[in-house]
Amino acid sequence: MSSAIQPTARLIEVFSAIQGEGLQVGTRQLFIRFALCDLRCYFCDSAHTWSVPEVCHVEQTPGDRNFETYPNPVSERDMLKWIERLNQPGLHDSISLTGGEPLLHAPFLVQFLPQVRQLTQLPVYLETGGHRPQELAMVLPYLDSVGMDIKLPSVSGEERWLSHAEFLLLCRSSSLEVFVKLIIDCNTNSTELEQSAQLVADIDPQIPVFLQPVTPVVTSEYCAGSPLPEQVLVWQGLMKRTLKQVRVVPQTHKMIGQL
Repeated sequence: MSSAIQPTARLIEVFSAIQGEGLQVGTRQLFIRFALCDLRCYFCDSAHTWSVPEVCHVEQTPGDRNFETYPNPVSERDMLKWIERLNQPGLHDSISLTGGEPLLHAPFLVQFLPQVRQLTQLPVYLETGGHRPQELAMVLPYLDSVGMDIKLPSVSGEERWLSHAEFLLLCRSSSLEVFVKLIIDCNTNSTELEQSAQLVADIDPQIPVFLQPVTPVVTSEYCAGSPLPEQVLVWQGLMKRTLKQVRVVPQTHKMIGQL
């Protein structure tokens, strides 16, 4: 009898860095950046993750940026070996699953996450577009915290309201930590912010929400800058009518050169 085919992952990189967004901001994380995304947000600063490269990059010493390359896709055994090498005692606060969209690798994660948690004894943090509830349900038992986006159509070009609501409800029904992030720019529609606030409040008004002014992006198809400070204050006040925690935090890792 032949053995079952083991799932593999398609990666961009594995590295150690400072988390620059959300509730985990400022903490040291071991990042696993997955390839592929089924969204095409206008402001995306990781468009290189939309497809699968021939090789992935794996840091050899945490924080040194001394990468080696390995062919895609990668096996669970190799992933665990790389994580074990980078996970120096006491250095990391958690493991970050980022992308791309990590939940596109749900079959792999179902097998990988229990092992990596046992190996490292670190909590697992998922960064996600917050639009794939079925895949979230598969991996939910192996997660400790989730940072999910709500995609504002006026800013991202994506509209996923129903999926976002189902996704957030699944998170809140679990015992894990969850927060919501919204990218805002000079094109942000305040009606969409109100809709986002109501979506969160209907599930739990205590869920922390982060307004993240876009890091200015200029491409051949898209150009948008950060909103004016006084406009951000208005938007924060608007959302605080229904939510308890609305924070404004930019991408701090870019400020300190942790790209």
